[in-house]
Amino acid sequence: MKVFIINPGATSTKVAVYDEEKELARKTVYHDAGELAHFEKVPDQKEYRLAMVLAAMKEMGYEPSDFDAVCSRGGLFKHIPSGTYEVSDEVIATVMDPPYGEHASNLGVLLAREIADSAGIPAYFVDPVSVDELQDVARISGFKGWERQSFFHALNQKGMARKAAEMIGKAYEDCDLIVCHLGGGVSTAAHHKGRVIDVFNVKDEGAFSTDRGGSLPTNAIINYCFETGDKKQVKKVLGSEAGVYSYLGTKDFIEVEKRALSGEDPEAALIFEAFIYQQAKDIGAMAAVLMMNVDAIVITGGMANSKVLCEKLSSYVGKIAPVLVLPGEAEMESLAKGAIRVLRGGKLMKY
Repeated sequence: MKVFIINPGATSTKVAVYDEEKELARKTVYHDAGELAHFEKVPDQKEYRLAMVLAAMKEMGYEPSDFDAVCSRGGLFKHIPSGTYEVSDEVIATVMDPPYGEHASNLGVLLAREIADSAGIPAYFVDPVSVDELQDVARISGFKGWERQSFFHALNQKGMARKAAEMIGKAYEDCDLIVCHLGGGVSTAAHHKGRVIDVFNVKDEGAFSTDRGGSLPTNAIINYCFETGDKKQVKKVLGSEAGVYSYLGTKDFIEVEKRALSGEDPEAALIFEAFIYQQAKDIGAMAAVLMMNVDAIVITGGMANSKVLCEKLSSYVGKIAPVLVLPGEAEMESLAKGAIRVLRGGKLMKY
């Protein structure tokens, strides 16, 4: 069974071909930021990206009719449980009027549905960032009416959690794991018997990332909002100019690490240590959620390629459980596996 995989990002779209769980081909299509700026809304990019994706498919030697299914990354949809979903009319309607804002990942289902319909095959998406499996007690924020929201790197978190379970010789559904995703964004989650029952999402809380502040002092936020008086500006600053960037003027983690370890930049060294310190606090909190019964702690994402970071983080949390370092991301593989599970007769979720 062959599956065509689509993973849209802000300025690129990754595509791949899988036969069962074996990757046969992969290509990244880059989009000019100037051209993308002409589109008022994210869904308006569909035809532009579709033409480039189909061209990439052809360059790899395939046509839509060669596949048994198309599977895409999901986006900022309604909160739903983990799983593989059909790209239904309801999903398309959500993308056209997204409840939690626009994001390039929303485009995936539009592209998948268009290609799949042309070939008469199913279109799927797997584990969008809006996956919600929180236990009820985790939803309480401390102010009535303000529920904690579940947004995190569900696709990579779930994929790496399954890999970790295999490594320790257990089924994912039988494991208690803490997964710490360290990439452009960060998220730390408690995986209990196949469900993510609690999560820190840097968009709202938890450790800071390269450009987001995570849990910031409430009074400072109140003062900043009133001083600025511009909701759009506040969201822009706190959403893309906070975190490491606000201290060091860069979002490049490799540069931050070099400066921190050079011995010549004490501020970079402090922020590097603080970044690790806050991730460790989040992992500790998730260990408490799991009542200290943790099979393994998984460090993943692009930053997990840093030996120094992983060693320092492990020194904080290694007594809780064994630390497994799984660098990078397995999004394309996770999408393929999600589609193949359904094509083999596994459960297809309804949106």
